[in-house]
Amino acid sequence: MRRRRPRPRARLGRVSTALVLAGGGVAGIAWELGVLRGLADAEPALTDRILAADVVVGTSAGASVAAQITSGVPLDDLYQAQLRPGSAEIEVEIDTDVLLADLAAAMAGAATPEEARRRVGRLALAADTVHPSVRLAAVDARLPVKRWPDRRLLVTAVDADTGERVVLTRDSGATLLDAVAASAAVPGVWPVVTVGDRRLMDGGAWSAANADLAAGAAHVLIIRPVLAATPEPWGNLTEEIETLAPAAVHVIDADPASIEAFGANALSPATRGPAAREGRRVGAAHADHVAALWP
Repeated sequence: MRRRRPRPRARLGRVSTALVLAGGGVAGIAWELGVLRGLADAEPALTDRILAADVVVGTSAGASVAAQITSGVPLDDLYQAQLRPGSAEIEVEIDTDVLLADLAAAMAGAATPEEARRRVGRLALAADTVHPSVRLAAVDARLPVKRWPDRRLLVTAVDADTGERVVLTRDSGATLLDAVAASAAVPGVWPVVTVGDRRLMDGGAWSAANADLAAGAAHVLIIRPVLAATPEPWGNLTEEIETLAPAAVHVIDADPASIEAFGANALSPATRGPAAREGRRVGAAHADHVAALWP
């Protein structure tokens, strides 16, 4: 399949800082909150400025984190919630590697990335999943505040019928709940989410980070719960970062200990505590690098 370079994006006007939060399942939510908590351990004032970024881009797990950190709820409260044993998350028996292999098989032979995403969309639409209301209830429990923030929050999804990226905002007509649920509608696992006349699936089906949406920001922090060398089934972070020039960009990736904490099923609620603790360690280790970047 021919890889397509990211299209030039309309650049954000009068924006200094952007925080980009990538996908990674339930484990990714906990890990990203842990990373932010670890940054706060080392540099509290720095983390306050990061959380106040002019624009926040959230994809899949990152959409849940983005909605949480823009809610006004203290970061430590959000982090501590990941350590509690009880959760409204739905336990689903899935091997992440097997899921990725199934998605790759669905895309095999596609002539273009658009056709590959349409094939994944057909898989998502045909999947036998929990009822949409059950899934929405689980996502709703992640949201401490149900309304869109006043700040610029960009939540990504993919149209399951056309394969196009859809960017949901407070002006898009979608509720925050529907936007976050659509962004995290993992094909083959969770039901697609209907917003208006579009049936939407996981924003990670376009790119794990969708970092190109931060174009125009002068300082960009990207947090993604994968190893730096992990192949990307969709998107290409290196190419996306090229579209951000001349911005100062720092990427916080997971390390091997974090990946071990995610286990074989990053969608399992059991990963929350271990992933959050590993993220906190990783965040603290990156504090000096981020401080050199962030205004």
